[in-house]
Amino acid sequence: MFAPGPVFAVLYYATALILVGGLGARLLGWGRTPVPLPIPTTPAPMTRGGVVLRMAREVTLFESLWRSQKALWLFAMLFHVGLLLVSLRHLRYLLPEGTLGPLWELVVLVQPFGIYGGMAMAVGLLGLLGRRLMLPRVKAISRGSDFLMLGLLIAIGASGLAMKFAVHTDIVAVKAFFLGLVTFDWQPLPADPLLLGHLLLVALLMAVFPFSKLLHAPGVFFSPGRNQVDRRAFPAAQGRG
Repeated sequence: MFAPGPVFAVLYYATALILVGGLGARLLGWGRTPVPLPIPTTPAPMTRGGVVLRMAREVTLFESLWRSQKALWLFAMLFHVGLLLVSLRHLRYLLPEGTLGPLWELVVLVQPFGIYGGMAMAVGLLGLLGRRLMLPRVKAISRGSDFLMLGLLIAIGASGLAMKFAVHTDIVAVKAFFLGLVTFDWQPLPADPLLLGHLLLVALLMAVFPFSKLLHAPGVFFSPGRNQVDRRAFPAAQGRG
């Protein structure tokens, strides 16, 4: 009988190395890229504190997207908030119960909301896919990779929801498997086809993330148009930090 535990253990170690190494290389490359000219997107803050507030609004509220395309903002917000809740819910598979105080309490608190997060994530992704398919101007600039990434994310969300509402798996064994990965004490993994398909899709996402457009998440912090102080109105201040 096929024992998926060792195979998926090696797979997740490998994809974790790809994710961390690829992400680190990309961020290091961005950090070393020179930006010789001031090119903040106006209206831009004139102080570093203002830049921090601007970045915070951009990362948490998608401020510029709200101003430009409110329908896209809605779908993007549904997806990202849903993804956050789902990610917090899934921390229970990586953390020993009751040993991390407030963090574990947060994981317990978010469990019921994580289900709604999965639904919101699916609605947001379907909206983003429909936008690319139905709006001619967006479809014209969409590439095959754009549809593949959306399809991958939708498949991950759909398979996760299916395990919650249709085909259940042994979540105690799943938690033991992932805790075993963290402590290098490999444990068996249930051989449920839907579970294995879900985990395989997640591993694929981890492997392609550093090389895909999804990297805009950390990339926004390296955007010169967002992270620069507008000093053009004060020539004497040019070149100062």
